[in-house]
Amino acid sequence: MASNKIQFRSIHELKDPSLNGKLALKEFQEEIPVEDFLGDAEKSDASTTRRDFLKLLGFSTAAVTLAACEAPVIKTIPYVVKPHDIIPGVPNYYASTYFDGYDFASVLVKTREGRPIKIEPNPVAGDLGKTNARAQASVLSLYDNDKVKQPKFEGKDETFDKVDDYVIKGLEEAKAAGKRIVLLSHSFASPTFKKLFADFKAKYPTAELVTYDAIPYAASLDAAQEVFGQRALPVYDFNGSELVVAFQADFLGEYNAASLESSYAAARKPGASMLRHIQVESNMSLTGANADSRYRLKPSAVNKTLVEVYNAIVGGGSSDKLANEIAKELAAKGSKAVVFADGSKGAQVLAHLINQKLGSVAFTGKANFLKEFDKARFNEFLGWVNGGQVGVLITNNVDPIYSHHKGQDFKKSLAKVPYVIAVADKKNEMYKAAKAVIPVANWLESWGDIEPQTGVYSLMQPTIQKIYKSRQIEESLLVWKNGKNNAANNYYDYLKANSASLLGGTSFNKALYNGVIASTNATTLSYSGGNAQQAIAELGNFKASKLELVLYTKTSIGDGTQANNPWLQELPDPLTRMSWDNYLTISPKDAKDLEIENDLNARMQLDGSIVNLTVNGVTIENVPVFIQPGQADGSVGLALGYGKKDSGATADTGVNAYPLFDGSNLVISNVEIKKTGETHEFAGIQLQNTLMGRYDIAKEVPLTEYLNVAFDDEHHGWNKPLEYHTISGALPAGKIDLWDAFDDTDGPHFNLSVDLNSCTGCGACIIACQAENNVPVVGKEEIRMSRDMYWLRIDRYYSAKEKIETKEGVERGLNVPQLYDILIEPNESPDVIFQPVMCQHCNHAPCETVCPVAATSHGKQGQNHMAYNRCIGTRYCANNCPYKVRRFNWFTYNLNDRFDFNQNNDLGRMVLNPDVVVRTRGVMEKCSLCIQKTQATILNAKKENRKVTDNEFKDSVACASACSTGSLTFGDMNDKESEVRKLYSSNRRYHLLEEIGTKPNVFYHTKVRNRAEN
Repeated sequence: MASNKIQFRSIHELKDPSLNGKLALKEFQEEIPVEDFLGDAEKSDASTTRRDFLKLLGFSTAAVTLAACEAPVIKTIPYVVKPHDIIPGVPNYYASTYFDGYDFASVLVKTREGRPIKIEPNPVAGDLGKTNARAQASVLSLYDNDKVKQPKFEGKDETFDKVDDYVIKGLEEAKAAGKRIVLLSHSFASPTFKKLFADFKAKYPTAELVTYDAIPYAASLDAAQEVFGQRALPVYDFNGSELVVAFQADFLGEYNAASLESSYAAARKPGASMLRHIQVESNMSLTGANADSRYRLKPSAVNKTLVEVYNAIVGGGSSDKLANEIAKELAAKGSKAVVFADGSKGAQVLAHLINQKLGSVAFTGKANFLKEFDKARFNEFLGWVNGGQVGVLITNNVDPIYSHHKGQDFKKSLAKVPYVIAVADKKNEMYKAAKAVIPVANWLESWGDIEPQTGVYSLMQPTIQKIYKSRQIEESLLVWKNGKNNAANNYYDYLKANSASLLGGTSFNKALYNGVIASTNATTLSYSGGNAQQAIAELGNFKASKLELVLYTKTSIGDGTQANNPWLQELPDPLTRMSWDNYLTISPKDAKDLEIENDLNARMQLDGSIVNLTVNGVTIENVPVFIQPGQADGSVGLALGYGKKDSGATADTGVNAYPLFDGSNLVISNVEIKKTGETHEFAGIQLQNTLMGRYDIAKEVPLTEYLNVAFDDEHHGWNKPLEYHTISGALPAGKIDLWDAFDDTDGPHFNLSVDLNSCTGCGACIIACQAENNVPVVGKEEIRMSRDMYWLRIDRYYSAKEKIETKEGVERGLNVPQLYDILIEPNESPDVIFQPVMCQHCNHAPCETVCPVAATSHGKQGQNHMAYNRCIGTRYCANNCPYKVRRFNWFTYNLNDRFDFNQNNDLGRMVLNPDVVVRTRGVMEKCSLCIQKTQATILNAKKENRKVTDNEFKDSVACASACSTGSLTFGDMNDKESEVRKLYSSNRRYHLLEEIGTKPNVFYHTKVRNRAEN
């Protein structure tokens, strides 16, 4: 029966049913005579009270009342029984394991009221707990609004019940017909998953588990199989090493499925035994940019040099000058040296054999189990599909159609498989090729375990209920094995039961609490083989050509798993400083020869040529070209992981380079480039190429000078304290001031130390800052307009081709443009320095003196504050900031269709940190040294009636907490035992632009290069 109830939203609507129509036509009852008031000189000159002004310019009571009728009614329901582990306003932390098929890290997940909002490193896990930019950003991928949200059948929404019926029917048919049932999954080093599949195979004997990875590490695994007799990657540690030589190996990135940043930074501490780093490569990689000595060679020449080094080490000698120099250094260091190589199996075999000859202590004997791809088995699987032998194909969140070099052939062959089921997160190629689709659960919604390396076992636990109707592959296998609605289909129970044999006596709850424990797996690697002559022959078969290609992965996008994550797409590349793109990198000389250009327009925006790239007959069209200083002549580079179609609006960025990658060899010859005549618009963060004369911004010193020359030596000091020359003579900078000093001795006074020697430029700190402080994504167009909103940036500086002091420029008769042209031209193989720059929290801040409304002010704890509700957007503070670290909100970036990123939908906004206000249009913002975290730390200690420990403060800023190298250290200068106070007394310490007298609370440490200077 129809309801006779009258539904209304306010008492006014009840009295006047026509009110809605009236409000639609006119928002207010009366027009407010603003123009009359402002245009009437007599009224303007009159003695108008504040009440009269508000009466004329403000909203009338009637207007507000009527407008309120349109406000939505929002009902809040309090906890009837409050969960014991949730206190509103207080974060909870859960130990878990980040694993998405490509990256691994043991982490702590910060949640607020049941929402994961931040990823932190797990200190219990040591190096395995360090997080890169992708791990930090992975929390945003949980709230991806472009995900598949529920099961599909034949392209339409369906229930799990119906999809399971279809899958079970297919499994039974394949079993009866003797056809293969294939689960195609990414590498998955989970003992419980492996046992579950064995149980599944017991019911369906024709079931096969086949591994497929977009970046398969096939060459690395094949080399390990040959040299160590086991298909597992070796684990290295620089502790005790004094020399590393790398040939194309980006070991600070994803080399051997693990970054060596932590032990690298520890071994690079300045001193007599400081690790020396030699890099021989084609692309300017992140690792090469951190090297002491970098030699740029095209791939064929790198291979030749590696062979010559091997010959010299084993006693055969070499006529190659560079190879002899490297071999001499390796021989001199002996077991304290280590060699890495990448690009092909042969290169890695030779590197292993050199390390065996040296007896390198960097080789730990531990095994890394995270990569499991076997090319021979995968090719066998392709044969099954083409031969019609596969009855059921289940893909576990992999898309070979996109990432395999013969993906289109694979797509066609799927027609021969009767049942294709895709466990997928996006509406990608596999989604479209499958008849049934099951949305995959995010790692933050899943139970699981991983055995990443020898002696380590880690657990994964859900930190939020599944947002949509998704299911992890293990849950599906249980249903298909046991049947629907079976009590044994709970994967948590299955995991807990199976882990008992892996925990070594530790309780499941304790292991879950810690996130990672020691495991009983004692697998070790030892040298047992390796055919050097075969490896040399393989490298010799690489035919040199005029142009040779090196494929690589970026620190932001990796293999493309998180390509739809806007935080990662906008993250600037550490070297090129470009975001929202991949591109062909080329040397300045080759660019000139091929008439390829990069030009700055009048707005200092970079435009570049577009080319068609052909490699061994395969063409990728419309590839933008970036001219990269340090790129080897005769070589070009291109990043994988971009150009994903139908995987979300953000993922459809750049070009797909996977058709050029055979899965083994990252270096390829026979490359052709043809200009299209079109121009590409780059989005760049930093376009200057050098320090342009201001050489004390990023200081560096050779190791010999650091060890043997006093830093404050009158004539040769490499970090002489700044002095002002006054009428009374020279005085230290700290003794001269136009301001009265603050009393900062009562309570904490915060400082942040930045060590240029250990900063690798990885960008994890940038994403951590973005997640913690609700920094918006602005998109390519705004980045191109130089309107990025980052509170923290990492400036990249190249060494100039020629260093000219002002006096020398005058003596040579150079005018300003001529001097500038010389200073901005980098070396052919420039040195690189990465320098994180955030608000310097100056004790005498220039921004504070020019703010007309006191929106920015100085706190007693040394932090420069921003009161957003006071800011009126004059931007005087930004103009007066010498460090250029303030950001202006040109627009409202949240709930704005112009910026259709995570803050424009309710799901994406779930990642926002409720402790930090979301800024709006017209206000300035900048780094606060995470004041919300420092104050929470202080209040927690106050409630417990104790002093804050140094470790608590060190983790109170997002950037320092995320830094895997320890480059960033935060603490209380008034704590005499704090690490930051000890760092302040270092002879490498200096302040940025100290000469202008701002007295920052951020200080830097000079970079030390371990090489003999000419």
